[in-house]
Amino acid sequence: MNGEFTKDQAPNLALPWVVTLRYGVVFGEAVIVLGMAYGFRLHFPVFWTLAPLVVVFFSNVLLDRIRDVPAGSPQQTLGAVFVLDTLCLTAMLGLTGGPTNPFSLLYLVQISLSAVVLRKSWTWALGLLATICFGLLFFFHVPLDALQTHHEGQGLSPHLVGMWIAFIVGAGLITFFTGTVSDALRRREQEVLALQEQIAKSERLASLVTLAAGAAHELGTPLATIAVVSRELERYAAGLPDSAALSEDAKLIRSEVERCRLILQRMSAEGAEPMGESARTIRLSALMNDVVAQFPETQRASLSVDVPDTDAVIRLPVQATIQSLVALMQNALDASEGGQVVLHAIGTGSEVTFSVRDHGAGMPESVLRRIAEPFFTTKEPGKGMGLGTFLVRTFAERLGGGLSFESAPGSGTTATLRLPLNGAPDDAHAAV
Repeated sequence: MNGEFTKDQAPNLALPWVVTLRYGVVFGEAVIVLGMAYGFRLHFPVFWTLAPLVVVFFSNVLLDRIRDVPAGSPQQTLGAVFVLDTLCLTAMLGLTGGPTNPFSLLYLVQISLSAVVLRKSWTWALGLLATICFGLLFFFHVPLDALQTHHEGQGLSPHLVGMWIAFIVGAGLITFFTGTVSDALRRREQEVLALQEQIAKSERLASLVTLAAGAAHELGTPLATIAVVSRELERYAAGLPDSAALSEDAKLIRSEVERCRLILQRMSAEGAEPMGESARTIRLSALMNDVVAQFPETQRASLSVDVPDTDAVIRLPVQATIQSLVALMQNALDASEGGQVVLHAIGTGSEVTFSVRDHGAGMPESVLRRIAEPFFTTKEPGKGMGLGTFLVRTFAERLGGGLSFESAPGSGTTATLRLPLNGAPDDAHAAV
């Protein structure tokens, strides 16, 4: 993350913490003023010393009200706040000993906070203002005898106690504020990096959609030609003696052409539908039946569906979910090599979880780390493009869900697809 981003974002991130910090400072300084007056019995105008704190308090109430209003510049707002606090601090110090007051250390707190969240020009301006204000205190202040220079043998004088407390307060405020803002900036940087990664995934998905659409368009014409020729060949063979074998070959060509057409259609749908399909309500058991119906009869015997709550109703993009589950189950069937594949589905109020378990050879850790990368596949050439799992994960993450895998060599693999539910109504059973 570059410096310009940090300085532009810091005031927005810091404003809520400034409000909280100023309330704490008002309370703390009020306690200190009252402690000086009634604890150490120091003589100074208590009422007028507390007056700047009243100004800070009401300005903070106003700041708290307008901090969420998108008006003005956060840089100017925070800069004005720090200027006001510096002037109020100067007034309080002037009434309580001036430059001999150990709490003049708080000038440095204002400058430090400005350096963290404001641009350099604001920090230099605030530093100049604090320097001028502190210099004026040498000429205009109400002296306090108890805050004069400490001499050896006097014990722990109010001046030393004040220096100690001022150091604790100053160090604590700087540590708290700078640490809080730095943490917020780090979190914002992580969010930006995650967003950039999501944008990169979206761009890759858009490229795949374009590739699939182009392939379907380019291959559509030759496949249609092959289908027509195979149909004519089948008709020609029907009029020939001993043409059973030729007729079967023609039928096989037609069926394979149809299979290619369906594959191309599914490629286009897998990329496009998750991006634009709207959510709708469906019974969970009906969704599972639709998933199983996508497989030929020869494979259905190897599929086992487990839905504990057959009346559960969910709301999500149905076709995209079906395609995602079909892709996961097809991978499981390929890995099982004739073994049983179990699809388990359960809704938990805020999300629905699908798990697909196979009884194949499992996958090592090196394969698990790359399983959702585009074009990564462990299948033989011609049996997969390595896009199915990538598209399933992309679809799940777009909805706010996720896709995870558990596997070990020799123990099979379990793919878990989590999808958030989009607020299905309680009476939706009757609508399905």
